[in-house]
Amino acid sequence: MSELLQAVLNSDEKNDLRSLMSELRLCEKRYLLRNDILNLYEDFCTKHQKNAHTQSSHLSKLIYYTQEIIQEDSNLCFIIRSKIASQEVYLLTSDLSIEAMTVQDLLDMRDRLVNRYYPNEGDLLEIDFGPFYDYSPIIRDPKNIGKGVEFLNRYLSSKLFADPKQWQESLFNFLRLHQYRGIQLLINGRIQSQQHLSEKIKAAIAFISNLPLYEPLETFRLDLQTMGFEPGWGNTAARVLETLNILDDLIDSPAPQTLETFISRIPMIFNIVLVSPHGWFGQEGVLGRPDTGGQVVYVLDQAKNLETQLEEDALLAGLGELNVQPKVIILSRLISNNDGTLCNQRLEKVYGTTNAWILRVPFREFNPNMTQNWISRFEIWPYLETYAIDAERELIGEFQGRPDLIVGNYSDGNLVAFLLARRMKVTQCNIAHALEKSKYLFSNLYWQDLEEKYHFSMQFTADLLAMNAANFVISSTYQEIVGTPDSIGQYESYKCFTMPELYHVVNGIELFSPKFNVVPPGVNESYYFPYTRNEERVETDRLRLEEMLFTLDDPALIYGKLEDPSKRPIFSMARLDRIKNLTGLAECFGKSQELQEHCNLILVAGKLRVEESGDNEERDEIIKLYQIIDEYNLYGKIRWLGVRLSKTDSGEIYRVIADHKGIFVQPALFEAFGLTILEAMITGMPTFATQFGGPLEIIQDKVNGFYINPTNLEETASKLYDFVTKCDSNPAYWDEISKRGIERVYTAYTWKIHTTKLLSLARTYGFWNFISKEKREDLLRYIEALFHLIYKPRAQQLLEQHKYR
Repeated sequence: MSELLQAVLNSDEKNDLRSLMSELRLCEKRYLLRNDILNLYEDFCTKHQKNAHTQSSHLSKLIYYTQEIIQEDSNLCFIIRSKIASQEVYLLTSDLSIEAMTVQDLLDMRDRLVNRYYPNEGDLLEIDFGPFYDYSPIIRDPKNIGKGVEFLNRYLSSKLFADPKQWQESLFNFLRLHQYRGIQLLINGRIQSQQHLSEKIKAAIAFISNLPLYEPLETFRLDLQTMGFEPGWGNTAARVLETLNILDDLIDSPAPQTLETFISRIPMIFNIVLVSPHGWFGQEGVLGRPDTGGQVVYVLDQAKNLETQLEEDALLAGLGELNVQPKVIILSRLISNNDGTLCNQRLEKVYGTTNAWILRVPFREFNPNMTQNWISRFEIWPYLETYAIDAERELIGEFQGRPDLIVGNYSDGNLVAFLLARRMKVTQCNIAHALEKSKYLFSNLYWQDLEEKYHFSMQFTADLLAMNAANFVISSTYQEIVGTPDSIGQYESYKCFTMPELYHVVNGIELFSPKFNVVPPGVNESYYFPYTRNEERVETDRLRLEEMLFTLDDPALIYGKLEDPSKRPIFSMARLDRIKNLTGLAECFGKSQELQEHCNLILVAGKLRVEESGDNEERDEIIKLYQIIDEYNLYGKIRWLGVRLSKTDSGEIYRVIADHKGIFVQPALFEAFGLTILEAMITGMPTFATQFGGPLEIIQDKVNGFYINPTNLEETASKLYDFVTKCDSNPAYWDEISKRGIERVYTAYTWKIHTTKLLSLARTYGFWNFISKEKREDLLRYIEALFHLIYKPRAQQLLEQHKYR
């Protein structure tokens, strides 16, 4: 029995628990989430004059760790999460008898809650990935979740130490694998065994030690070749000597850091695919379109910086004379009706790169009304399997062979990445960015009601398949995986859930697997840099955007005139959808007369008119924003810019707001990471961001930014007002927070940090897959079976619907 429950039952709070349960039974809701539970308990404590603080009593502590309560008849099901990445489930009856519930019991209860439980019709399909992780190393301590590569390096080092002969033989065989376009790298046939390698390493170290440190490789390349060493060890005597010494140390006394350093130097990745298929992927005219924006920015910046890092790595490895040309391809969708963009071009070079490209592959013809136009990310599922087949052929043609790494983006991209990696036998990396299951409350429980609009049955199935198939998974934050002590992570939400009448997931993902790694994205420093760097700013851009933000009268682009443009600006920039919650920020501003007296609200938010939008959710938010402006009489106090900004303008617009000592507010109901937060902080804007999601790890509250609860409008307004008045009385305070925000980004969130880590991960997991001989075929066969039995039939049904649109 849970220690938390037992502590209550063994104390004089037993009757309090009984009274609380009586009040819970009177609640109209049959399914209470954590916020509902805490609010109800606070009312209970007020009514009975008790202290609701977490540590004030055993009952308060129990309530604090209870994530959900489900009512069924007179019984209550408590789902308790007393520690990260684990939960306990108990059924409490009116006489306080307690029964532990299995995962299957819980899922059946959830099905009964929505009247979707039919025991006489046989058991529902149970999806359980647990057995496939029984033979893999598993992290024990929850605080190490997301540090998969560190754990894996420790594990591999211990194996090298415990069985040196076998593992050193595997290491030797691994080094013999590597080539670039048929040219052998690292070691050649003159080294024929692990023992021979060890001897040759020592001889090479002795030889190179007598050379000048900066002697270029070409002057002694033939000498190394005679000893059995091909290019790949370094570009100078110093670099080659350092790499060989690291390998020598690794063979003699393996250590995790030594292993990571050595593997990260191996030239084994030259060609990378970044998969982002759903469309409107381009470098101009796509930002602000439905389903794009942040994703396009992220993937383009990642592609550019990966190419730069690959080129740097190749030169450092001494491959300069081999004319190595790393290539990065962004795989997206070709859209014939391109709406003035370049999305109808098959191949487009990424600006500012040598060999990074956007490759667009069309969906196969079916109904031209669908396949030649943009399709929402909720609707594209029927086309992805054939798209992957066609894309494989195109990629092999562009690379003149297979890529070395495939990186999926979002649910659709990750499914395509799995299909491609499976067919091409390539290392697969998943980056989810945001999982829709966490965004839409009870989306799995009521999936049938939402299916026509969102098709979650396919999306959630795709997520399960891709994340389990991936060799490694990148998240932007720790809590994206397993949440916080009082909130469940996005990946954790896939651990156990029901899709009533479709399937039960009893173990959807192993959270303690070393495949998870936290690698946050960076900021494009070419566009986003501190407002104080006046020498890098373009004066004409600054003046143009200053006018646009504060005074320009252009009804086609801007709604609202400011009565007093000199007031401190509160600024936000996002697409208009429910989750981004710009309407919530407008309402928060509308409810606060104090804020209105001191500040103006300026929003950059896509479209101004309903008829301009093709997205249902965006249209709803446009209507809502006008209603809020009218309800709170915000005329003269708000500016709404319906514009698409280039990255150049986007960076400068933050800086112009910073010139006016403004503040940036990110009011999302949930934010997986928050790239706009980094952009605002690096430009020098004091930033207030949602406490729900990734911003908790970006911002250190009250040090270099501030958390807000966007569902509590009065509290949010109070925090903003407190900051504004403090800056009014002490202008240096604004400067202090501004400076700390800039420092925070430069020390933790650059693309250089991101790409170095990503490539190190790819090499380590490639090494792990080779030497472990991990039995993944049974897992992949299971995933394929689920794909064909669950995903594919549903995709075919949707395809039939598309036929008549």
